[in-house]
Amino acid sequence: MCGIIGYVGNGKASEIIYNGLRTLEYRGYDSVGVVVDTPSGIDLRKGKGMVEEVGDSLDFTSMGGSIGIGHTRWATHGVPCKENAHPHTDCTGKIAIVHNGVIENYQELRDELAGKGHKFSSETDSEIIAHLVEEGKKSGKETFQAFLSSLKMLKGSYAAALLVEGEKKLYVARKNSPLVVGLGKGENLAASDMTAMLRHTRDFVPLGEMEAAVLEPRGVAFYSMDGNELRKEPMHVDWSTEMAEKGGFPHFMLKEIHDQKHFLYESLAADVSRAHPLISNAKKIHITACGTSYHASLMFKCLSQKFLGKDCDATIASEYPFISNPDSNTLVIAISQSGETADTMRALEYARGKGAKILSLTNVAGSSITRISDEVVLLNSGPEVSVAATKTFTSQLAVLYRLVFPGKDLSAIPALLGKSLESEIEIKRISESLREKRDIFFLGRGLSVPIAMEGALKLKEISYLHAEAYPGGELKHGPLSLIEPGVPVIALAPNDETVYKMLGNIKEVRARGGFVVSFTNSREIAKESDIAVEIPGSDPLLAPFAMIAPLQLLAYYASVSKGINPDRPRNLAKSVTVE
Repeated sequence: MCGIIGYVGNGKASEIIYNGLRTLEYRGYDSVGVVVDTPSGIDLRKGKGMVEEVGDSLDFTSMGGSIGIGHTRWATHGVPCKENAHPHTDCTGKIAIVHNGVIENYQELRDELAGKGHKFSSETDSEIIAHLVEEGKKSGKETFQAFLSSLKMLKGSYAAALLVEGEKKLYVARKNSPLVVGLGKGENLAASDMTAMLRHTRDFVPLGEMEAAVLEPRGVAFYSMDGNELRKEPMHVDWSTEMAEKGGFPHFMLKEIHDQKHFLYESLAADVSRAHPLISNAKKIHITACGTSYHASLMFKCLSQKFLGKDCDATIASEYPFISNPDSNTLVIAISQSGETADTMRALEYARGKGAKILSLTNVAGSSITRISDEVVLLNSGPEVSVAATKTFTSQLAVLYRLVFPGKDLSAIPALLGKSLESEIEIKRISESLREKRDIFFLGRGLSVPIAMEGALKLKEISYLHAEAYPGGELKHGPLSLIEPGVPVIALAPNDETVYKMLGNIKEVRARGGFVVSFTNSREIAKESDIAVEIPGSDPLLAPFAMIAPLQLLAYYASVSKGINPDRPRNLAKSVTVE
């Protein structure tokens, strides 16, 4: 997840782009760059660091010219540094691109281009786009056709903007990554979202999937990836800048819940090639994390033991040094959204001292955890503004599924999660009925147990309601004594091998007056529940992705109904850097 902005018109491009990048910094902030086509040629300036830090030191606003593109980066391929910062250029230095997304087949394309004599100046997957366009133009294609043909070679996701020295046009396109065109008067823009363009226009055209556009000062033409021109109706918005940053949603948390259906594509494209041998060769696996990341760890434990036959143990990171004994035959997998979680760092330092191999899953390239690891897999979910983890959790699950099922087609996951969001109105109504409750219980079995635990955590984190999660079979070993008339029980009951066991647990609750809200695609479960929220999909293995977003919505609306700001829950921080 990165921030892109492009401008073509009669204004000072560098100043407009710089201002836009400031508002896009929440999408990425490890490096930044701007390229402008000036009367004397391409002027490219970029560096590592925050937008204002780099922009002021390189004096972005002194760049002349009225057409340009800018980018603020969240690293996926290559560490944060000047060389890996966008924009990137081709061998001639006259073709410049910015890109958001992950190109799965970049190494294959890079090798092919290198064989034709192309020289690369970065470690990124993005740079190959500029070289592919260069190659297309060499073969006689005009720029737009070279751009489209280059994008058709890519596997993965992209939002891309291209400029060529001397051409007073911007070329943009998208696939599985957002890009919006802003329509001005004598000027036009494109950006990752509307917030970067509000100073110049309130009329926008969000590019559709696999669509492109050519921007000139006098107008914009829209196309399919086959080059057929499209008619697009602009939308007018009256959002404030703050509303635009949230995509029109009242809170970042709600925006990030909805964003999951988009950014899961990038997480599913994460590079796991170097992680697979570590898992295959490990005699035993320890996985360690905290909070939400620990629930992802539990999912990996369930999946790897059942489907890989691996001896795997999941341990809360703060307890790991006291109860675990790794050795040189142990692979320790650490999961941390920030890559700076103090408890997880201590666990890894302990494991390293015992000779264990370390594989880390994190959302932040170059973070502390990456520097102590043998291999790193980036989650590719971009910055998460709300304190409560939502999209980073689903990104963790997506990457873990890739690790366990390297040959399985997981492409249905983003659409499945998107479909689950259609129950939002019903979830809101249920959430509002929970706000006066004292205790809420979550039940699940099998793969639903970690999701039940995450659902309970979200509810208590942001609504301050007491919530606990249990495997369904544990109900009769103690918690059943707390079930009395009216006590809400959230039952996660997909139609899988556990469904009839869950049916028995629900009957136990109902017999004691408990109020059952089930998330299910089983008719039997639905009939036995007080409220049944239907979950989409028929593959039991993917059911966690169908249930997690509704549970996040349940917590969100419970919080809002109590007048709490879900983005900033009391006593909690985004990155826990103390033990």
